[in-house]
Amino acid sequence: MTITVRAITADQHRAWIASRPSVSFLQLPEWGEVKAGWIHESLGWFLGSRLVGAGLVLYRPVPKLPQRSLAYLPEGPDIDWLGVEHPSASLSAWLSALADHCRARGAFQIKMGPPVAMRRWEAATIKSALAARADDPSAPDRLSAVTPDWTSDAGLTLVSRLSSLGWTQEAAGGAGFGDVQPRYVFQVPLADRSLEDVFSGFNQLWRRNIRKSEKAGVVVSEGTREDLAAFHPVYVETAARDHFTPRGLAYFDRMWNALNSHSQHLRLYLAHHDGHVAAATLMVVVGDHAWYSYGASTTADRDVRPSNALQWRMISDAHALGCRTYDLRGIADTLDPSHHLQGLVQFKVGTGGYAQEYAGEWDLTLRSLWAKGFRAYQSRRG
Repeated sequence: MTITVRAITADQHRAWIASRPSVSFLQLPEWGEVKAGWIHESLGWFLGSRLVGAGLVLYRPVPKLPQRSLAYLPEGPDIDWLGVEHPSASLSAWLSALADHCRARGAFQIKMGPPVAMRRWEAATIKSALAARADDPSAPDRLSAVTPDWTSDAGLTLVSRLSSLGWTQEAAGGAGFGDVQPRYVFQVPLADRSLEDVFSGFNQLWRRNIRKSEKAGVVVSEGTREDLAAFHPVYVETAARDHFTPRGLAYFDRMWNALNSHSQHLRLYLAHHDGHVAAATLMVVVGDHAWYSYGASTTADRDVRPSNALQWRMISDAHALGCRTYDLRGIADTLDPSHHLQGLVQFKVGTGGYAQEYAGEWDLTLRSLWAKGFRAYQSRRG
């Protein structure tokens, strides 16, 4: 049978997601409502009349020329990438159907992020590599140069196949970032582990900091939509300290309204100390996967370790919800102690989980002149 792609309703898309262990929260139909300036569409892959895959595509129209757009599927789509569920259907058939649909919608380029794990490094391996680099400047300065603890042969084959089908990938940047979404993430396994097992898997510093926050009187509570107003000033302070551009409160209002419109995907946590908000975080849950999405903390309260307290509460809640994985999201590829992002790597490694590399984001040009012109426009915007 031929694989075809066509638009499906948001309810059909939700029903598909509910039948899966988990998909990325960026592939929820509700996520399209968060992204102002984009047009969103739920797509279904059909084998005959049977739905066999689904995805959220975001269309970014060209300014003043809305009939042309960039089509983006962040951390998606959710299809049989490795040919396990539908071995008779080729990867070419899955992706050609997507290309045909997006081309008919006026897209000049498709960007997608196959949610396929490629390699994994356990915390102990990363700690050894960090120590080696600190002692010896000739030791590997990138995680990608360290021998992984696990490699997916099927994932490597997929990457080779994508290239042969005409899909391309941007080179990674100076810290291993070449994608819109992170290629390297840090995850804590929760399946078949008690909370005591998870806590004992933390390094000594993490365990000490969690206990320190408790002794200092840090109180963590789950917030409501109204508490986003308390989260946001701390987030803005964090942005100024860490030199990134903060999103406005309206963005988080949209995120809350969209992701909690049909079921509770988004949760807000607040850490109070001495009567004020010392830190706050957002967690997203879809199926058996939980993600740490946004975090904020005050400089003045850093010594009472509210961020560790928040992470422990979110991990505990994810465990109680039956999640198999707690995802701390992106890390840099760097092992260089002088790099400004290495501290984030060390912080996440302290949870005792593992770093995982995904296949990354891939592009297919459908209309070369439009794609070239859009890249030039984007580069002029900076």
